[in-house]
Amino acid sequence: MGGPLDKARNAEMNRKAAIIGGGVIGGGWAARFLLNGWDVGVFDPDPEAERKIAAVMSNARLALPALSDVPMPAEGKLTFHGTIGEAVEGAEYVQESVSERIELKHKVYAQLQQAHPGVLIGSSTSGFKASDLQKGSPAPQNIIVAHPFNPVYLLPLSEVSGSPANPPAVVEKTVEIMKAIGMFPLVIRHEIDAFIGNRFLEAVWREALWMLKDGIATTEEIDEAIRMGFGLRWGQMGLFETYRIAGGEAGMRHFMAQFGPTLKWPWSKLMDVPEFNEELVDLVAGQSDAQSGMYGIRELERIRDRNLVGFLRSLKESNWGAGKVLLEHDAARAAVFNAEMAKGLDTAAKAAPLVMYQGQVLPGWIDYNGHMTESRYYFVNSETVDNLLRTIGAGMDYVAAGHSFYSAETHIRHLGEAKLGDQVRGELQIISADEKRFRSFVRVMVGDTCVATIEQLCLHVNMAEGKSAPASAEVWAKLKAIAEAHAGLPLPEGAGRAVGQKK
Repeated sequence: MGGPLDKARNAEMNRKAAIIGGGVIGGGWAARFLLNGWDVGVFDPDPEAERKIAAVMSNARLALPALSDVPMPAEGKLTFHGTIGEAVEGAEYVQESVSERIELKHKVYAQLQQAHPGVLIGSSTSGFKASDLQKGSPAPQNIIVAHPFNPVYLLPLSEVSGSPANPPAVVEKTVEIMKAIGMFPLVIRHEIDAFIGNRFLEAVWREALWMLKDGIATTEEIDEAIRMGFGLRWGQMGLFETYRIAGGEAGMRHFMAQFGPTLKWPWSKLMDVPEFNEELVDLVAGQSDAQSGMYGIRELERIRDRNLVGFLRSLKESNWGAGKVLLEHDAARAAVFNAEMAKGLDTAAKAAPLVMYQGQVLPGWIDYNGHMTESRYYFVNSETVDNLLRTIGAGMDYVAAGHSFYSAETHIRHLGEAKLGDQVRGELQIISADEKRFRSFVRVMVGDTCVATIEQLCLHVNMAEGKSAPASAEVWAKLKAIAEAHAGLPLPEGAGRAVGQKK
């Protein structure tokens, strides 16, 4: 479908990233870029690379759009190439995700910088400092660390770590790219092996291995301690904010005074590590198989993704933690969408029903029959009409000034079924309008199928007086122009229908 929606989607396109190494992390980066409208060129000599990335993309297409409350951009173009030079052609950014072998990374950088001098290269390395990666490079300033966490397409953190060779402009460019694809770029103040996240995880991992080796706990018991307890707190408050609360009303100082002396207690073996041998591998792998072996890896990934979407949406609703990143990314894309929508409302665009909402059916939207529940059809209608109101200038600023459109009557018809993961859109037609009211007709579409219609009468209200009143001249002019264009459209089938009326 052409028009303002496509213009808004295309506004974020035509940028390209190259992915070198298409494993779990490289595939996750490819999905993150593609679903945010970037074209992606991939190089990986693994003959299974296309199949593996296709599996990652399948999971990502279900999960990432479920975090967005504004239309996703059109998916970028994915291409696979036989050489590094072909993959990087036309790319403004490269994400290197090859194996953790420094000599291999150096070889890849040499080929990249020969094929595309000046290209910005971010590394997914989980431990090497930028200065280590830059050794021997003719342009060390263009190599930087951008370390993600799996799954890359859902978790927003990207640890950005440079060296003295990286000028501020390179760091700023990396940060801009990460934000453009909805990541949270955390710039590391000083170079350090393994950065922040992995150093913390390594300490926990070492202690977990000791507890396994000493027979204190199994893999499942250790995981239960995390997911049933402090892991839930860390996901929304991290470490220090969690402990601040633990200090009670006196805060962090009280916590430190109370628990500080335990730092000298012989609780942990964190300065040592158990010997890595076949016995330890068999112990860990055997217990892990017993714990989770009944699930396939792709099934575990989908379970993980569904749970993460639920956690992240909860954080988004409270504008907290990673939820803030999601809201900010939505706001940036909504600004583009709304600006293009406003510009595109010329006579030609208005002479057809307006696409004013697009979203995905989320797990929380499903009823006991496995279909989108009734309240969510009203939600889709509400979002569709709200986008119209913002477009004609009757958004939150207008409400703050004491004027608003109130719903007076609503009639819904269920014509089909929307199911989990379906992409739904709201197409709006104005049936009639005057200075004090308008009557809208919204088709809820899944592809080319209309699954519901919602007809609504909205009254313009002076909120201070509590009664209907004419809309402002500016708002009415925009609404009138749409209504006049829609006056030439056929009356929608079902418009004006009464409850229970025979066809």
